[in-house]
Amino acid sequence: MLFPKDTLTREIKDLSGIWRFKADPGNRGREEKWHHQPLQDTIPMPVPASYNDITQDAALRDHIGDVWYEQTFIVPRSWSGDRMMLWVGSACHHAVVWVNGVEVASHKGGFLPFEADITGIAVPGRENRVTIVVNNVLNWQTLPPGRIKTFEDEKHPEGYRVQEYFHDFFNYAGLHRPVKLYRTSGLFIQDITVTTDVQGESGLIGYTVDCSQPEGEVRVRLLDEDGKEAATGKGSSGTLLVEKARLWKPLQAYLYTLHVELLHPDGQLADHYLLQVGIRTVKVEGTRFLINGEPFYFKGFGKHEDSDIRGKGLDHAVNVKDFNLLKWINANSFRTSHYPYAEELLELADREGIVVIGEVPAVGFTFFNYNDKVYTPDQANEETLAHHHDVLSDLIARDKNHPSVVMWSLANEAATFQDEAVPYFRQLADTARRLDPQRPITIVQWPLPDKCKVAQFFDVICVNRYYSWYQDPGALELVEHQVEWELTNWYRNFGKPVIMTEYGADAIAGFHQDPPVMFTEEYQEELLTRYHNVFDRLDFVIGEHVWAFADFATKQGITRINGNKKGVFTRQRQPKAAARMLRSRWGEMDEYPEKL
Repeated sequence: MLFPKDTLTREIKDLSGIWRFKADPGNRGREEKWHHQPLQDTIPMPVPASYNDITQDAALRDHIGDVWYEQTFIVPRSWSGDRMMLWVGSACHHAVVWVNGVEVASHKGGFLPFEADITGIAVPGRENRVTIVVNNVLNWQTLPPGRIKTFEDEKHPEGYRVQEYFHDFFNYAGLHRPVKLYRTSGLFIQDITVTTDVQGESGLIGYTVDCSQPEGEVRVRLLDEDGKEAATGKGSSGTLLVEKARLWKPLQAYLYTLHVELLHPDGQLADHYLLQVGIRTVKVEGTRFLINGEPFYFKGFGKHEDSDIRGKGLDHAVNVKDFNLLKWINANSFRTSHYPYAEELLELADREGIVVIGEVPAVGFTFFNYNDKVYTPDQANEETLAHHHDVLSDLIARDKNHPSVVMWSLANEAATFQDEAVPYFRQLADTARRLDPQRPITIVQWPLPDKCKVAQFFDVICVNRYYSWYQDPGALELVEHQVEWELTNWYRNFGKPVIMTEYGADAIAGFHQDPPVMFTEEYQEELLTRYHNVFDRLDFVIGEHVWAFADFATKQGITRINGNKKGVFTRQRQPKAAARMLRSRWGEMDEYPEKL
C-alpha cells in the first residue's frame, strides 16, 4: 500500500480535524445501525488523537468497547469517473468504516493503515458522510494481547469488568493518524518495491512496480537532491545504475527521488508516484552490524508515540522536537517499541539519518513466570499466529522502502523460554526473511540466555534487563557483575552480536539525593553509567538503547507514579541529569573507533 501523496496525477483531501464523536458504553451502536443516519448527541473530537485524555470524563478515559466517529466531506466534481480511495492511518484496535451508510472496510490491528475503494459510493459534487466505529478491546488474538476480566462477587457491581493487558504503556485508542481521501485514474500504480546495493563508487537501485492492469508502459527517473537526473529506466522492473552515488549514512542522510510514471497505451500519463530512496547496504557480519560496509554502533532509545493530551495521536511538532532532542543528545537510532510508528515519522528519520529498528506490536507475550504457559489453545494460538503473520507482512510491505529502517523486531519480551515458542517464532522468522531478504531480523529477549529457545533463528541478540531496579533493587554495586555475566553468556551460547535494547531506572524530575537512592535523578545516571562500563569492555556489544527516551503514560498501578518515569526526558521533553551524561558519552564515542 502506497502512502497517500499529491503527485502529478493524484490528489488528496485530508479529512483530519474536528470530527463528531460518541462513546458507546453499552456497545449498542452496531446492532442499532447508528451508521445508517448521522450520529446523534455527539461531542467534538480531534483526529488524529487518542480520545482518552481529551475530555474531563474519567469514564471515557477508561472506556472499554466501541466509540463512533463521523465526518462529512465533499468530493470535487473534477473527480467524477476516477477511482476514489479512503485511507485510514491508524484505528486502535479494530475498526469498521461506512460511507453514506455502506460498509466499505473492516480492519484488525491498531498501528498500521488500511484503505477502501469508495468509487461509486462517495458521490462527486455533493456532501458525503463517513462513519467509523473503533473498538479498543484486547484479547489473546490481538497484538498486543490482553483479556477482559469480569467480577462476580458482592464487592463489585453486576457486570463490572476491566481490560487487562500485559504491556507497560497505556491502552490509548481512537483514530491516531490522519484519515485521507485520494483519487487516481482507473489505471494506477499499486505498489513499488525498491532495493539498493553498492558496488565500488556506484549505487544499484533495483525496482519493481506493480500496476492495476498489465497494459501500460512504466518509466522511471531518478533525481538527485539538486534535481539533476541520475538514472532512468523502462519497464515494470529493472536496475538503475547510479555512478558516483551519494550514500545514505547514519546522521548523514542523502535521498534521491524516484519518479515512477505509468502510461496509457496511447502514451498519455495515467499515474505518477514519487518515492524517496536512500542508497545503502545493511549486513550482520561476525560481531559487527555493518551499514555500507562500515561498523555501526546503536546509540539511542526505546521510545513511544506518547505525549500530553493527544496520547498516541500523530503530532508533527512533537516528532520534530523529538528528533531535535535525539540530535542534541548525540543519539543515532531508536526502536519503534512496541508497535509500528506513523509513516510520517519514518520519513523524518529517512531525512534526518536516524536509524530505526521496526517492531511488530507483539508485546505482552509473557507472564514473567517460567511456569505459566502462553502458547495454549485459549491464549496465543493458531489464530494469534495467523494475525502475527498478517501484521508482520503488513509492516514489511509498508516500511520496506525506508532506508532508515535497518532491522525488523518480531516481538518484545515474549515467552521464548517455552517449547511452544520454537515453531511459533521459526515460522515468523521464515516469513520475515522471505518478504525481506535484505534486512536482518531480531527478537527482543526477556529470559536468561540458558532459557531462551529461539535466538538461533535471528541475526542479532536484543536484550532487555533491569538489574538494580526490578532485580536487586537499589544494589548498584551488583550492576557490572550481573550485566557482564549475562551478556557474556548470550554471546557464548549463540555467538551473535548483542544490543542492550532496554536498561534504565525510574527518575522523578527534581528528586535528588547523594549517595543515590532509587527514583532520584542521581540514581538513574549512576545506574546507566555502570551499564556503560560493561558495554565498553565487551566487543560483541553493538548498541545501547536506554529505556526510555521520555516519560510516558501507563495504566494506573502501585509501581507507577502517574506513568513510567524511566525517560531521560520528561513527558514534556525536558532533560533530566542522565540526558546530559548521555549527551557527553555519545558525543565522545565517535572519537573511540576501537569500540566499533
